[in-house]
Amino acid sequence: MRAKPSIYLFLLPGGLIFLIFFVVPTIYGLSLSFTNWDGLSPQLQFIGFANYAHLLTDDSSFHTAIGNTLKFVLTVVIIQSTLSLILAIYLLKNTKVNIFLRTLYFFPTILSSVSVAFIWMFIYDSNIGILNTLLGDVGLQSLQASWLGDQRMAIYCIAATEIWAHTGQLLIIYLAGLQQIPHELYEVAMLEGASRWQTFRKVTWPLLAPATTIVVAYTTIQSFRMFDLIFAMTDGGPGNSTEVLATYIYHQAFQYNHVGYASAVSMLFMVIIALITMAQFGLLRFRSLKSA
Repeated sequence: MRAKPSIYLFLLPGGLIFLIFFVVPTIYGLSLSFTNWDGLSPQLQFIGFANYAHLLTDDSSFHTAIGNTLKFVLTVVIIQSTLSLILAIYLLKNTKVNIFLRTLYFFPTILSSVSVAFIWMFIYDSNIGILNTLLGDVGLQSLQASWLGDQRMAIYCIAATEIWAHTGQLLIIYLAGLQQIPHELYEVAMLEGASRWQTFRKVTWPLLAPATTIVVAYTTIQSFRMFDLIFAMTDGGPGNSTEVLATYIYHQAFQYNHVGYASAVSMLFMVIIALITMAQFGLLRFRSLKSA
C-alpha cells in the first residue's frame, strides 16, 4: 500500500527547521572558512585553503586545544561510564533507599552548567574552598593545591566536575538496560555455580551492549562539545591548559575577530564529531547484532 503524497507534508516543519538552523548555517560557515573575514568588514577576501593549512601545520594553540580535548574526553568517558554502571548495578532493586539515591545522583543533571561551575569554583578555591579546608582539617595540608590554577591538573578538575554533574543521567540509561535483562538468566547462572564476576562477564555485560554504546557515544559527543562549563570555570586558563576546541573557536571568533579562521576550525570540528558519531553507532549496531 503506497503512502499518500499528503503524508509528506508532516515532514515539512521538521525539514524546514533542519534546513534553516543546520544546512544553511553549515554552508555559510563552510564558505567563510575559505576567507580571512574579521566579522566586521563588509568585504570578504577569498584565501582558499590557507586557514586549513595553517591550523593543521603551524597553529600550536590548535594542537594544544586538541590535546586538551582528548584528555578531557578520555577522562570523562572512562570514569563516568564505569561509575554510572557500578551505581546502576548496586541501585537496581526498587527499594526506598535505592530510589532516594537514584534521585540524589540525578539531581545535578537538572542544574545549569553555569550553576555547576560556580558551585565547584567555590569548592576548588585555594583560599576559602571546601576541598582545601577539609584537607587541612584532617591533617592533609600537603595535598592542598590551587586546583584550577595548576596547569597540570586544571583540565582534570573540570573533568571531575563534569563527571559529578552527569553520572546520574547515565545511571538511568544503565538502569533501563539492566531491567531489560531476563531474571531467568541469572537463575540459570546461579544453578551452574557461576560467581558474581562470571555472571557479570557472561550475562550482564553482553546484554548491556546497546546501553553501553549509547552511554559511551553520548558521553563522547557531549565531552567533545563541552564549552559552557570550561568557559565559566577557567575560560581556557591558566595559560591555555584548559583550552579545548569549543573554547578555542569562541576565542578566535569573538576575542581575536578571526571569524574566517574560526569557521575553518568549526568545520574540522564538525567532521571529527560526525566521524565519532558514525563510529559509535556502527559499534552499537555491531554489538547489538552480536548479542542478539
